[in-house]
Amino acid sequence: MVLLCASQTAAQDLSALARVDPAKSTITDGWFGKTRVTIALSQGVPYRVFLLNDPARLVVDFKEADWAGIRPAMILPEPGRISAIRFGAFRPGWSRLVADLAEPMVPVEIGMPVDIASGAATLEISLRAAGPAAFAAAIGPALDPDWTLALTPPPQPPDPEDARFVVAIDPGHGGIDPGAEREGIAEKDLMLSFARGLRDALMREGADVVMTRDDDVFVALESRVAIAHQARADLFISLHADSLSQGGAKGATVYTLSDEASDAATAHLAERHNRSDIIAGADLTGSDDQVAGILLDLARQETEPRSDDLARVLIEGMAAAGGPMNRRPLRRAGFSVLKSADIPSVLVEVGFLSSDRDLKNLRDPIWRSVMINAMADAILNWRDQDAARAPLVRQ
Repeated sequence: MVLLCASQTAAQDLSALARVDPAKSTITDGWFGKTRVTIALSQGVPYRVFLLNDPARLVVDFKEADWAGIRPAMILPEPGRISAIRFGAFRPGWSRLVADLAEPMVPVEIGMPVDIASGAATLEISLRAAGPAAFAAAIGPALDPDWTLALTPPPQPPDPEDARFVVAIDPGHGGIDPGAEREGIAEKDLMLSFARGLRDALMREGADVVMTRDDDVFVALESRVAIAHQARADLFISLHADSLSQGGAKGATVYTLSDEASDAATAHLAERHNRSDIIAGADLTGSDDQVAGILLDLARQETEPRSDDLARVLIEGMAAAGGPMNRRPLRRAGFSVLKSADIPSVLVEVGFLSSDRDLKNLRDPIWRSVMINAMADAILNWRDQDAARAPLVRQ
């Protein structure tokens, strides 16, 4: 494990936002298997550095560092021993840089010198090539509870007198994970805006809404489901607008949970969604596939038919509003965010950024408003239908 946390850099207020200067930030390969990472900041900030495996990654967390307006190519013009980088908000008050390593490397020098006069700082990381054993010995984040991914308290016991209808809305991606990108548009931004509109439409009709994120921050997949549980949500809807080249995907599509994907393109899409935590540099070594399997089995008993009904009502409502819908609008796959055993859950691809038509619609505020209202009406229709069926289902 490699860990360095700079808590004091100079006599200055570290709570202020530090701007990253791309003109002075570089990643360069040198001789003898050495690589140097230089990140220039307007002031010193607390930070930590560590390695993760599968795939090999260098992760740097910064306190209060702003990456706005910076593109990866500004810092890494050409791939080398570091093949790709990404950065952005990771949790409130913290941002993260993740560098994909083309070969095993370990940091040999880490420091953040600060200019006494200006307060500007430079994070400098020197890496060298390492064998498998040396790399394996160095991987892993710090076992510090203050640095664990955002967790929510356990759900409170059900209140039989609580008549609220609670909808959990999950805007896909966020923070360091932008999702699909095209022509300067990021899926994470589109879906946050869409989710806020859907929240407002539902709340105008008396529904309660909890958002898994209401800002441009990263939220782990398991935490998204935990947030819905903590709020005792009656349904969970995850919103996406992916880019998928297989088969020329286009049109709104609603996905429900299944251990078998309904087609190859859907399987590929689910794999991409489920890798969001890896993209953000999360450590998944503690994940348990057996638990996921148990949840999948439980979901098939009562929740799966209710999720299927929700999907059908959403498809009918969106189609009636003009869609356009995918030629096969109802599909199934093992999306991680749908694996709640007790909350009807669907994932909606509102459109695909890879489709010119869908991209035009998603950019159109009038189209978005029509689709948001159609989805809100469909959700409320499902609520009434589900309540009417409840006595029969639970007999």
